[in-house]
Amino acid sequence: MKPLVEICRELKVPKVCRKQLRMPVLEKEEYIEQAHMFRALANRVHGHEPAQELLKSVREEILSTTKLPLAIDYLLAELNHVGAMAAAMQRMSHYFTPFQTFLIENAESEKSRFDMNRAFLILEAESLFRTSVQGLSAMFFFQFEVLCRNRLSYDKGLAAMAGDPIYDEVWQRWLGTIRHKIGLVELADLVYVHSDYYVIRSQQDGGDPRPPVPILFSEKEGRIALANRRKEPLFFFSALQRQLNYPSVPKPKPKDPQEELLPKLAKLVEKLEVRVKLLEDEQREKGIDLGQFFKNPDHPSSDE
Repeated sequence: MKPLVEICRELKVPKVCRKQLRMPVLEKEEYIEQAHMFRALANRVHGHEPAQELLKSVREEILSTTKLPLAIDYLLAELNHVGAMAAAMQRMSHYFTPFQTFLIENAESEKSRFDMNRAFLILEAESLFRTSVQGLSAMFFFQFEVLCRNRLSYDKGLAAMAGDPIYDEVWQRWLGTIRHKIGLVELADLVYVHSDYYVIRSQQDGGDPRPPVPILFSEKEGRIALANRRKEPLFFFSALQRQLNYPSVPKPKPKDPQEELLPKLAKLVEKLEVRVKLLEDEQREKGIDLGQFFKNPDHPSSDE
């Protein structure tokens, strides 16, 4: 299903009407409650409890003055019928952003290695960041780093970012443009060319004082981009995170070997018990009854 803004663009609806149809930026308390929901789901998703039960328990904790309980009710209904959350979130595009839906959709995909726990942790960090975001560039770097670190689709991910209501039309057009450049042009080069620092250096070198492209990044961000050209992209993100002070992207935690120790010991004990029993049978007069290891063709087992 296409968003209303794209449908209106195809039908050549005036831009004034399109702005009214765009998803509104939610109130601060909505994002705070969203962060609490995603945090609670991330902490409880490790158990064997079904997602429906998790959502039901989390719903009781959510502030009733927000719209999130209504959204959870719709998610529960969709989970009971379809067994997935992404489709319901896509239908609630007036409440959940396309980027949030994109992350849940990848976590629910059987072909993706992106798990649901990591998606919930990222969504928690993003929701909290929305309550205090001070620049569009910081949100862009955070969301793009999510795509890079988790090896998600750049094309679909940037399209989802372009549908985020936090970005204005200039940012949306630029995000639509770089979808076809990522992979051919380094991100550091794109940031540098669209920064104030590029204009300053062009003027110092006697070039055209007018910027050839929309300026989206500050002088600081342009300096960081120039310093990280042809370097490991993760170094670029690390420098941006330190300088712009946006939240670090949650990373998968390595498995603790101590957690797998008890199951391994339990299996080892079971094998030892079988061997001890065989040794005891061997010392008896009759010896080991080998018939217990063969199937009787006249009496097939229940598995067959």
